Amino acid sequence: MFPESLRFSVAKSVNQGIRWLLQTHGSAFDSFSSGILGLLLWVQGRLVSVPWWGYIVIVAVMAWIATRKIVPTLVLAFLPFFIGMFGLWGLAMETLALVITSVVIALAIGIPFGILMAEANLFADIIKPILDAMQTMPSFVYLIPAMMLFGLGKVPAVIATLIYALPPVMRLTCLGLQQVPKPVQEAARAYGATRWQLLKEVRIPLAMPSILAGVNQTTMMALAMVVIASMIGARGLGQEVLMAINRIDVGRGFEAGISIVIMGIVIDRITQGLAKRWDPNRR
Repeated sequence: MFPESLRFSVAKSVNQGIRWLLQTHGSAFDSFSSGILGLLLWVQGRLVSVPWWGYIVIVAVMAWIATRKIVPTLVLAFLPFFIGMFGLWGLAMETLALVITSVVIALAIGIPFGILMAEANLFADIIKPILDAMQTMPSFVYLIPAMMLFGLGKVPAVIATLIYALPPVMRLTCLGLQQVPKPVQEAARAYGATRWQLLKEVRIPLAMPSILAGVNQTTMMALAMVVIASMIGARGLGQEVLMAINRIDVGRGFEAGISIVIMGIVIDRITQGLAKRWDPNRR
């Protein structure tokens, strides 16, 4: 056994820190929560306003743009039909709203930070251990501070999903910019390109396949959080899975699980196809 004299707990200090944050900055957290909730409800409202057949058309168009193949386009367009057949279309829209909101915020933060990591080695050295911790930490742990700071509901679910899904886009954005061939950059400098022009006109376009791969991974990780986020009131398809577990209802859990899988397949294939089309080596 580990010696009692060497034990040291930080749990009390962490709890005191959370209480201090709530007491001193509670209004700021309330304002932030209201902003996130407003964005989430706006996205959900736009999604609900689209008829079910409209999504079939949208998926078909995006799949064709991404793959340029008839069979994959038809398959991807037909898959969401099963979600409606299971009677889970409304819950799927709630899940999609949660994923879209989390991913949009993650991209708004992750892509600029990934660029900064590629441009500033010191910043990259500081942020990489934090990203390692974020990716190593069990996803359930993210629910605790999110719930303590923002209560129950959709907002803490968005925050927890955001933290869980943020690292991939930051890492892959940085990696893509670092892997841009040096001769290409030197040629651009020789033609008089400034540092900003080099980044905007050369490095980011050539790094786009890696950046889109990060978007893909971030989206899939956000979708993977929907069941866990349902534990703190996120609703959506995750709630169906959770209720099926509580009631040992295998059929209900199967339908909800398959619906999540369908959403994942459609998103994954479309984003992967777009990433491949941006690859300059395939043109």
